[in-house]
Amino acid sequence: MNSAHTTLVQKLAGQAIAADVVIATAESCTGGLISAALTDIAGSSAFFDRAFITYSNDAKMELLGVTDETLSEQGAVSGATVAQMAQGALVRSNATLAVAVSGVAGPDGGTDSKPVGTVWIAWASDRNAYTRHFLFAGDRASVREQTVTEALRGLIRCIETEAI
Repeated sequence: MNSAHTTLVQKLAGQAIAADVVIATAESCTGGLISAALTDIAGSSAFFDRAFITYSNDAKMELLGVTDETLSEQGAVSGATVAQMAQGALVRSNATLAVAVSGVAGPDGGTDSKPVGTVWIAWASDRNAYTRHFLFAGDRASVREQTVTEALRGLIRCIETEAI
């Protein structure tokens, strides 16, 4: 894990434990990198419940309850999809806070409307949900690392602000 992620996870762990928050992840473009970062520190079972790696649309529908309509109308890389992914992770876990990501990490797969580097992230609790769009620069590894960083930062903000 990179040192920036270690620092973020250590901060997140302390906040989550203090606030009695349990986290779940729903990952597409990161393929488990967020959950790996969360579990790279000892004691992560105190704040981390489970991860859903839903790379395919079928997995998003079967494991998280993303609707075929959302995928057909909005696409896998959309605010609506990550919102449903995050809500699905909450419903199918013991978590109180979930993060979901979907994006075009590249080097292929980009379009005019969703170029390489396009990523949507959602954070959700039983009270609220928030989505955010990002356009990251760099190669596949860089896009995925930036996605992990922003997902972790968002989890920290959710706990700090109690907005979610």
